[in-house]
Amino acid sequence: MTLEGVLIALIIGAIAGWLAGVIVKGGGFGLIGNIVVGIVGALVAGWLLPQLGVGFSLGSPLVTSIAYATIGAVIVLLIVSLFRRAR
Repeated sequence: MTLEGVLIALIIGAIAGWLAGVIVKGGGFGLIGNIVVGIVGALVAGWLLPQLGVGFSLGSPLVTSIAYATIGAVIVLLIVSLFRRAR
């Protein structure tokens, strides 16, 4: 992966993590945490959505990547919040 690819992944992860934190109230983890949640969310959505037969394009590959990563990050934050409540 090139440096440009890494930077794009970090930016997409940060945006997706921030959006997921806004959607799931109290789910934000700061800049680094949001990047991690966004990147993990992108991986989760990249695996889960095709398994469910869900696929879409929003025109721009960048916008579509952010949407996928946000959906996955929301799923990750919901799972994390379940574990937080269980303690």
